[in-house]
Amino acid sequence: MIIYPIIVELIKYFNRQISLFSGTEFNVDKSKGLTGRCDFIISYSPKQLEITAPVVTIVEAKNDNIKSGLSQCIAEMLAAQLFNQQKNNQIFCIYGIVTTGSNWKFLRLTEDRVDLEAGEHFIGNLESLFGILIYIIKEGVGSRGKYIDNYGISDFWL
Repeated sequence: MIIYPIIVELIKYFNRQISLFSGTEFNVDKSKGLTGRCDFIISYSPKQLEITAPVVTIVEAKNDNIKSGLSQCIAEMLAAQLFNQQKNNQIFCIYGIVTTGSNWKFLRLTEDRVDLEAGEHFIGNLESLFGILIYIIKEGVGSRGKYIDNYGISDFWL
């Protein structure tokens, strides 16, 4: 429940041009094991009827352990990437987030490479966290680099 207010503010920031899906079946490719319910998906779509263009997957870490959610998040990112390819969505990269609610770790999938953020972010620094979320959504839909300097994330990735 900690992340809902943050995501709601994000949706408002983007004038409801993005949608949040929670607990939604996301069955992309059974032969690759890319099926199941996602914790959260942010999709570039103003209508919350169905997932149309996923740009961010969010996984709730189990037992307050960020590492425990990394493999699930990567699988969901791969599913989102494949979904976008199948739908001919021109989305360059997919972002993933693993969070305990208090701690947040970001991932990025481009082509066949997953980059893992060097550190973690904390809910106490909400302005920075919100800035990163804005950046990754804009990056996911093609407006690259606008928020890098403003939020100090130019060396964000390993």
